[in-house]
Amino acid sequence: MRRQKQHIQDHSAEANLFARRSIVALLVVFGLMSVLIVNMFYLQIKSYQTYQTRSNENRIKVQPVAPNRGVIRDLNGKILAANEPAYSLEIIPEAVKDMDATLLGLQEIMEISSEQVEQFKETIKYQRRFKSIPLKTKLTDQEVAAFSVQQHRFPGVGIEARLTRTYPYSDVLTHVIGYVGKINKRDLNRLEQTEQLSNYAATRSIGKIGIERFYEEALHGTTGNEEVEVNHRSRVLRQLNVTPPKPGTDLHLSIAVEMQQLAKDALGSKRGAIVAIDPRDGAILTMYSNPSYDPNLFVSGISQKDYSAITSSKDKPMLNRATQGQYPPASTVKPQIALLGLHKKLVTPSTTVWDPGFWKFPNVDTQRNFRDWKPGGHGWVDLEHSLVQSCDIYYYDLAYRLGIDEISPFGKKFGFGEYTGVDIHEESRAIMPSREWKKERTRNPWYQGDTISVGIGQGYWTSTPIQLAMATSVLVNKGEVIEPKIVTGTTENGVYTNTPITKRPPIKLSDDRYWQVILDALYETVNSPEGTARTAFAGAVYTSAGKTGTAQLFSLAEDEEYDEEKVAERKRDNAMYVGYAPYDDPTIVIVVAVENAGGGSSNAAPIARRMMDLYFALGLADKRTISDQIIQLEEEIDETLDVVPTQENKNG
Repeated sequence: MRRQKQHIQDHSAEANLFARRSIVALLVVFGLMSVLIVNMFYLQIKSYQTYQTRSNENRIKVQPVAPNRGVIRDLNGKILAANEPAYSLEIIPEAVKDMDATLLGLQEIMEISSEQVEQFKETIKYQRRFKSIPLKTKLTDQEVAAFSVQQHRFPGVGIEARLTRTYPYSDVLTHVIGYVGKINKRDLNRLEQTEQLSNYAATRSIGKIGIERFYEEALHGTTGNEEVEVNHRSRVLRQLNVTPPKPGTDLHLSIAVEMQQLAKDALGSKRGAIVAIDPRDGAILTMYSNPSYDPNLFVSGISQKDYSAITSSKDKPMLNRATQGQYPPASTVKPQIALLGLHKKLVTPSTTVWDPGFWKFPNVDTQRNFRDWKPGGHGWVDLEHSLVQSCDIYYYDLAYRLGIDEISPFGKKFGFGEYTGVDIHEESRAIMPSREWKKERTRNPWYQGDTISVGIGQGYWTSTPIQLAMATSVLVNKGEVIEPKIVTGTTENGVYTNTPITKRPPIKLSDDRYWQVILDALYETVNSPEGTARTAFAGAVYTSAGKTGTAQLFSLAEDEEYDEEKVAERKRDNAMYVGYAPYDDPTIVIVVAVENAGGGSSNAAPIARRMMDLYFALGLADKRTISDQIIQLEEEIDETLDVVPTQENKNG
């Protein structure tokens, strides 16, 4: 058998090869270690500040903290707009991988309408994706429990406890207080333009109308912030630092909620408005528009069904008739026309006019007659009786002699055709007509016949109830013009502050005694046997004065008689009344406008009587308001502190 050839190993060569390989390996390791050391030096020393900041940004987050919205109270401190805790289901869009699947899964465990889903999808289009956005608000305890059990299935979804705006008196104060609603794109644009967007970083809602919008900046407060430590899943581990938010300012209104409730009951199903003002300072005691609606529906997002029901109603519940309703003032402005006649010395208190039941242009060949409301007329009528019996003929003649160029500027001094300055945005100027106004509006000249209709508060002249209340306040104040206000005081950081009274230039007459002539005639309108408002105020425990009005909404032919039963309901006369009490020292001015109700003496004056009865029964004329109580309490505390003996005094 052939033996294999054996090779003798070269140990020296193998040793050299191993040594070379070892050196190469060591060099590679050394090189890698060098790279690691250099990188560690760069990361931990040279770039320490940069990476520490980036680490803290991931570990520490600064979160905005929403302030508590200011509370709104009535004359006696009753809460009209409050903040109540409520649970909401909220989603952080950037933390959700499949939004459609998540929304579908949530609909399986609780009732979420397709409308809510669509609203949510619309909202996230213009909201920052890292912000928590509510999908459903005001969750029930059962819904909270159902979600909590399955929360692990929905990353980026959670339940938050937040304060929600509530209006305990529902539709009684809607047109006064307004409501808050979800911040939309238009709101965001407005906040950005006014450089207030950063202050709403944690806020979900904003004032939309009424007091809530007018005083939004004060009610909202100032957003705070908190630094929190979070884990890799953004769950808060601990709170590091807090800058507390500044709560919104509390508002105190002059509104008496009991009178608001009575106004609602008195109007019932009729469309109209009631306004009551304290002529001494312009404080609004009542401002109710009927019909109304529930503002709570808008706080968390109103459904399309509810919104359509409100906006499509032919009764227009969203219209604030007290400040936006434009009504022919009718005979309620005859006192101002009579006052202008006295001021211009075209009439005196003893000037009489023959009223045969119609009036014609003097020395003009025309067949047109302007009729009095009373068939057959009133006979000879002086200034006082022209108001007491509401004689149209007297004012046709006076308006003809005055002319629109005198009537229009005088009416504007009382606030007609102008904004009253009331502290809500929803207000109409209505129309105090003039030659220029008609030319601009209709491209036609002003005719004398236009002036005749204006003389009895008809034709082109329209007014809002709050304008009538302001104008009547000017009468009882004998020319002093005070702008109406709803908010009479604020409380900020525990300190109460009165809202200042705003006055306009007073109205000066050629003889100040003319004011009393008109006021005496308004007294007789309510208290004399032939007064048009006598029946409504018979047996009252207080003395009052006022003026009735019946506004026609369409013209009758000269030989046509008005028959209410043959007229469509919405074309029937409006019932109007303006009044004040007590007569010798007025503390309340009231205006009632009832649409399509008929005569003012039989339909508006009785409502004014009910309102005044409650006003005096509650003692609101003499009762201290909540602002008076706060101021007196502060004074008593100051006095107490002044008399508390110091330690030095105690020791003699």
